[in-house]
Amino acid sequence: MNYFKSAIAYTAFFISFFSVAQSYVGHSIDNYSGIHGVIDNPSNIVDSRFKTDVNLASASTFIGSDYYAIDFGNIFNEDIDIEDNSKISPSDSNNFFSNAEVVGPSFMFNLNDTNSVGIVTRLRGFANINNINGSLFESLNEEFENAEDFSFDSSNLVSTYHVWAEIGFAYGRVLYNKEDHFLKGGITLKLLQGAGISYFNSPGFSGNYDASAQTITTNGSINYGNIDDINNDEDFNFDNLQTGFGADLGVTYEWRKGNETDSKGFNKYVLKLGLAITDIGSITYKNIKQYSFDLNNQTESTIGYNDTEAFLDENYTSVETTKKLKINLPTALRLSADYHVDKSIYVSVLGAFSMVKNNTEYANKINNAVTLSPRIETKWFSFYSPVSFRQYDDFAWGAGLRLGPLTVGSGSILSNVLSKEAKTTDIYLGLKVPIYQSKKTK
Repeated sequence: MNYFKSAIAYTAFFISFFSVAQSYVGHSIDNYSGIHGVIDNPSNIVDSRFKTDVNLASASTFIGSDYYAIDFGNIFNEDIDIEDNSKISPSDSNNFFSNAEVVGPSFMFNLNDTNSVGIVTRLRGFANINNINGSLFESLNEEFENAEDFSFDSSNLVSTYHVWAEIGFAYGRVLYNKEDHFLKGGITLKLLQGAGISYFNSPGFSGNYDASAQTITTNGSINYGNIDDINNDEDFNFDNLQTGFGADLGVTYEWRKGNETDSKGFNKYVLKLGLAITDIGSITYKNIKQYSFDLNNQTESTIGYNDTEAFLDENYTSVETTKKLKINLPTALRLSADYHVDKSIYVSVLGAFSMVKNNTEYANKINNAVTLSPRIETKWFSFYSPVSFRQYDDFAWGAGLRLGPLTVGSGSILSNVLSKEAKTTDIYLGLKVPIYQSKKTK
């Protein structure tokens, strides 16, 4: 039940593996993104540039915080210490976030000119810590060594770690196609298999630390819970999966000014607009063990304690309960606009906005972001350089390419190299079998 240290360990784990992790920023708007475009907006499955798209394997990750700002220029040095190359920015409500996914064997194909179907398999993991006091986090991380006097108020403190698998059944249909106007819609219905959940939350948690007396005075309460087959808060078990259901919905409109070609192999639009709501749904866990701690007490600091479990058990009273709990997916609103400048040159704007509030318990959330992405797009090759404005005052600049079956890139690699205070990082890699539409006219 060493939860605070586990939270730190999770964050350090994701940061330490950033160099081999992945993400799809800038790639999903590509008309040849296939399955990955369907993940962002299921209407992309129909009227695709593919006859069939088969994803063999791809992976992505996104990590960051508004507490650490890291100099990634030195991150590859041996024996590097993350904190020695980071600017620390503690506040009253710091946030840590990460998500990773593996897209497994998946495919999409056309039934006819107006209907398409597909199956998408994914393994996903999300970790959020929201509204934690930065000074408290720093002291817990350092086990209160060399800590000075400080006060904290972590109202609406929430954290959720969730791992699940999903299989999605996607369907798209052309809804309207006349003269210059084209409209299509899509839906993905998901069967969810929850592998595990671990969380803590507090509606009110405040206090102060006296460095001279090495005492900490706390007020409020904390609820901590996990499924009963997680050991030490770290090992998620895929032997006892919990079932849930989810869905993605999307529509896409295209303005096709004066384009009269009937070939499925060409992009016909001047302007394309998309709207989607993704990750609607939840997973209900039947056997959640929750520990509710009454924190109204003054105790010695955590110096000398091996873990937070011992500290909490020896200094605070708790009540253990077993309960059923619904964990909501990271529901998001996604907007897109793609302008065909000339021949193979495109410029897109994408917005991804969380529909889950920052203080929502038992749920994960994405980070809000707006991305401007110019690209060169052809049948066998695409290159894009996305510029993103992300939540918590972060700027990211990346690059990526698609070369036939291979896709690789990052939405932040250039800004990570150039900036000494990067707050987020992401990278992605994918391999597929693309079968393209013919560019011959009927």
